[in-house]
Amino acid sequence: MTENYYALILAGGGGTRLWPLSRRDRPKQLLQLIDERSMFQVSVDRLAPLFPPERIYIVTGSAYVEPMREQTPHIPAENFIVEPAGRDSAPAAALGAAIIHQRDPQAVIAQLAVDHHIGKPQTFLDLLTAAGHMAGRGYIVTLGIAPSYPATGFGYIRQGEPIAVANGFTCYHTRGFTEKPDEATAQAFIASGQYSWNSGMFIWTAARAMEEFQHQQPAMYDLLTRIQASVDTPRFNDQLRELWPQMPKISLDYAVMENAKQMAVIPADVEWNDVGSWEALFEVHPADESGNLSRGAGDDERVLVDTCNTLAYSDRMVVTIGVEDLIIVDTDDVLLVCHRARSQDVREIVNRLRDTGRDEYL
Repeated sequence: MTENYYALILAGGGGTRLWPLSRRDRPKQLLQLIDERSMFQVSVDRLAPLFPPERIYIVTGSAYVEPMREQTPHIPAENFIVEPAGRDSAPAAALGAAIIHQRDPQAVIAQLAVDHHIGKPQTFLDLLTAAGHMAGRGYIVTLGIAPSYPATGFGYIRQGEPIAVANGFTCYHTRGFTEKPDEATAQAFIASGQYSWNSGMFIWTAARAMEEFQHQQPAMYDLLTRIQASVDTPRFNDQLRELWPQMPKISLDYAVMENAKQMAVIPADVEWNDVGSWEALFEVHPADESGNLSRGAGDDERVLVDTCNTLAYSDRMVVTIGVEDLIIVDTDDVLLVCHRARSQDVREIVNRLRDTGRDEYL
């Protein structure tokens, strides 16, 4: 399997909840939120022991492909798949699978996200090895994250009976997906001990991916096969631009995974975080003795007096007195101050700016 095992990184999202640092021309995957490398570089680097550069593919938008190629010059140029426009995760995953399948009909694909923090990278690679073996047996495998709180922003997977042990990990049947439940339902899920968070990482063969799109999304599959027939020919870009606007805008969970057969889940303890909001930085970075977190080029230029549980993200001096539970993000043209409990609402500011035509801040 190893020589036919590919990583497919979906890297087209904008990260609106990390505004004002994340912008249209500088999305979160290109930001240095974890260390001196971008989220994209971190995602590629941790795959290196299992996937050589020629077997790492990236699906992204035209605005991001050049910065990504500059950050990872070892990845072949033909492995960057450029969407003409964002159509959500199902068309992105389908396009990547179709191209890989055309080039290697025996391919097994680990479909991954660009914005995940993985605190245990070796365990993650061991899990991907296990999942690859199960995918080779015909399963669609997902990695299930043990829920740490009743999140309403994640999907949940119900775990069924065990199937087999692969590479030291037990793989289980899945008994269904539930997308973003309310808090009471999420609490019941956690209390049952039968549910994992849906990490959005799926491992399947390229052939199985094409079969699922053919069965569940026939209109999308028809477009896919027409695009696939032109892969690595001079007609490809024109064919893609012509057909892509007809693709439905739909997530992969809704399009395929919720009704797919022979699904499996492997519980994954990899210190996972999707780094989806400013609040998430408190979960991936150590805070000081007062619970404060400083980030940015000037993170040693802070005077935080009688301040606790506060994020100060800036490249210049930040001073606070007598505050708590705040998120402060300072950029060249925007200063964001919000309560930590409202960090998910940052996306609403982005929506309001878009609706009022303030595109210079997007």
